[in-house]
Amino acid sequence: MKIWRLQGWFGFLVIASLVASCRTEFEKIRTSNDPELVYNTAMEYYDEGQYLRAQTLFELVLNSFRGSARAEELAFKYAYTHYYQGNFILASHYFENFSNTYTSSDRREEVDYLNAYSNYLLSPSFRLDQTYTDKAIELFQIFINTYPNSDRVASANELITELRDKLETKEYEEGKLYYDLKDYNAAVYSLENLLKDFPETRNAEEVRFLILKAAFLHAENSFYEKQRERYELAIEKYDDFKKKFPSSKYNSEATAMLNQSRSKIKTITQ
Repeated sequence: MKIWRLQGWFGFLVIASLVASCRTEFEKIRTSNDPELVYNTAMEYYDEGQYLRAQTLFELVLNSFRGSARAEELAFKYAYTHYYQGNFILASHYFENFSNTYTSSDRREEVDYLNAYSNYLLSPSFRLDQTYTDKAIELFQIFINTYPNSDRVASANELITELRDKLETKEYEEGKLYYDLKDYNAAVYSLENLLKDFPETRNAEEVRFLILKAAFLHAENSFYEKQRERYELAIEKYDDFKKKFPSSKYNSEATAMLNQSRSKIKTITQ
């Protein structure tokens, strides 16, 4: 047991010594004030996948090599160190900066795609703010327009579809939430916006039916003096629904609301 403990302590000391040695070596390079040494070591760290160390050293020599033949590769790999560490906000910033600086670079297509993709990776659940979703869609579309023959266009289109589906889901769930909260006027407004923003939505039948139902319930729960115009609006929503989906599975319920709306209007006008 004592021997095992001694061996364990010895192993620990060896590892600790190696770590300390590595740290000492890194610190020596970091504080060397030798741009060539720092640059070359940073590239070695980058190739080894030690992106934090590479990034730390890159930052020390970015200005030293600005305008030189190595500046482009340095800026390219520096942006990638942020990307590989999951710092997508900074990665997007430095990819964009690279693209704007090295406008004739062969790497520009890759960088522009990664700028968009970094924002895609930042896009959160549909329940949260969708600023990054909107930005990713915009950047992917710019990429497609700029590089129409790129092998990455198919991927960009697929990701745009995925992101738009997320935005559609957000609008759909917001409309449903208003409906569930019995804020029927807001539900109609929100769901109609969904149809404007996503005219090809796969949920069009259900959305139009919910618009009709929300309009009908809004009329039903209104003050007497507002009911006629709101029942008339419900009838308009029925007409829109029936025109688009003449054989809908919701026809029975939709027709019942139509008949009730007409009956209510008739009663009000007597």
